[in-house]
Amino acid sequence: MSGKSRLFYKPRKAGRTRKSARAAVPWLFCAPSLLGLGIFTLFPFLDAVRRGFTDAMGARFVGLKNFASVLENAAFRLAAANTARFLAVCVPLLLAVSLLMALAVRALAGAARVFETTLLLPMAVPVAGIALLWQALFHKSGVINGALSALGLETVDFMGSGAAFWVLVGTYVWKNVGYNMVLWIAGLDAIPDSLYEAARVDGAGVWRCFWCVTLPGVLPTLFLTAALSLLNACKVFREAYLVGGAYPHDSIYLLQHLFNNWFRELDVGRLCAAAVLLAAALLGVLLPMQKLWGDAE
Repeated sequence: MSGKSRLFYKPRKAGRTRKSARAAVPWLFCAPSLLGLGIFTLFPFLDAVRRGFTDAMGARFVGLKNFASVLENAAFRLAAANTARFLAVCVPLLLAVSLLMALAVRALAGAARVFETTLLLPMAVPVAGIALLWQALFHKSGVINGALSALGLETVDFMGSGAAFWVLVGTYVWKNVGYNMVLWIAGLDAIPDSLYEAARVDGAGVWRCFWCVTLPGVLPTLFLTAALSLLNACKVFREAYLVGGAYPHDSIYLLQHLFNNWFRELDVGRLCAAAVLLAAALLGVLLPMQKLWGDAE
C-alpha cells in the first residue's frame, strides 16, 4: 500500500469500535436506574415468588400449600372482594372526573390554567394530615355529625358503617384527580387543532367532536392514566390504617390491611403467596388493556 493510500485509510475495526461505544452511552446513563430497579424491585419480587413456595423460613419447599391456604382464608376473600370493588368504583370515577376537569380547564384557557398546579396540592398533603381531616370531618363527634345534629337529623357513624367505603373513595379521587387532570391535558394538547376545525366544517357539534376527535386522540393517554390510577388505587392503605387501625370496618378492609397483619405475624409464606396472586391479577388486567389500546391506535 502506498504512502498516500495509508494516509487516507481508516481501519474498519476502529470505526466499529467507535460505533459500539456510542451505542453503549445510553445504557451507561440508564445503568444506575436499572441497577436500583434490579436490586430494590426485581430481586425482592423474585424472592417473594420463591418464598411463596417455601415455608416461613424459606428453607423447605412446600409446593402450593401457601397458595391454597391463602385462597381458603376468609379474611383474604373479604379483602380481595373489597379491593376489587374499590378498584371497580374508583378507577372509572377518577378517569371520568379528571377528564371532565381537563376539558373544562383547556376550554377556559388563560387564567384557568392555574388549576393545573393548584389541583396538584392534595398530593402534597401528608397522609397524617389527611387522617386528621378524616377524623375531624367523619368522627362520631366530628364536624359533619355536629352539623347533622344541629339540624335535628340523625347522626351517621361514617367510619363504623358501610359509609366508610365511600369516604375512602372520595378521599382517593380528591387526592389523585389533579395529577390525572394534568395527564389528560397533555394528551389533549397533542391533538392537532386542524382536526377540530375540519370536524366543525363538516357540521360536527361539541359531542360529535368529542366522540370522533377527542376520544380517539387521547387513547394512548387513556391507557397510561388508567394504568397509573389502577396501581395507585392498589396502594390506598395508609389513610384507612391511620383512621381505622389494623382491623377497620369490613367495607374498607383491603388486601393491604391483610398484608400488614400477616407481616406483623411474620407469616411470610402466605404473605408472599398473596402478593404473587395480586401481581398476577394486576398483570391479567394491564396486559389485555395494553393490547386493547394498542390495537385501537
